[in-house]
Amino acid sequence: MPEVGDLATATLTVDPFDGTTAATLLVTRPDGTTVSPVVTGSGAGETWSGPVSYTLAGVWRLKWTVTGTGASVEGQQVAVAPAPDAALGRSYATSTDLANFLRAAPPVTADTLLADATTLLDARVFFACWYEVDDNGLPSDVFVAAAFARAVCAQAQWWDDLGVSSTSGADSAGWGSVKIGSVQLSRSVTSVSGADSPAQQIAPGVWDELKNPNLSQDKFVMGAVFSC
Repeated sequence: MPEVGDLATATLTVDPFDGTTAATLLVTRPDGTTVSPVVTGSGAGETWSGPVSYTLAGVWRLKWTVTGTGASVEGQQVAVAPAPDAALGRSYATSTDLANFLRAAPPVTADTLLADATTLLDARVFFACWYEVDDNGLPSDVFVAAAFARAVCAQAQWWDDLGVSSTSGADSAGWGSVKIGSVQLSRSVTSVSGADSPAQQIAPGVWDELKNPNLSQDKFVMGAVFSC
């Protein structure tokens, strides 16, 4: 899959072809703007090619129009990923924080997991809490900031342990048969989605981090709805 910044060569093979064959390429970017690269033919026109510079993430549409012998219209869709260094969004923790939390090397998806965990906890937990913030909306107290970072790391670790890669998609996490005393519980280990998905649930470790004794009442107050 190409990434933003890649320069690719779009090609089209025309068969049959002869001296009357000609081809043009129209490229529609994800934002709806278009460009028509200069295309060149090989030999008598069997293979045509044109440069495409992927400047935006999203779905690009390539449309070849062939006239003369072999006349046709050919379309192609190309999914382009963001550049590796693209901003992933707001996060209370860094991959260094996660490495220290895990006491091990973090997964390569660490930055995405932390950004998604921050979004989830902002929406499900932190919105109901009271704490002082700085000009960027981040906790200004060092103990609150540290607790938020560890809570986000706990969520990211839980997702990674369960093999969850997105807060919106399905995942394969689940359990087969569990016995607690005389109670036997069974559940399919196939994919789970929606509200039942671990991707949509708060990791147990999050609550442990927010019970940190350094979070005194004058620094941080958790809404009653999330008391535990």
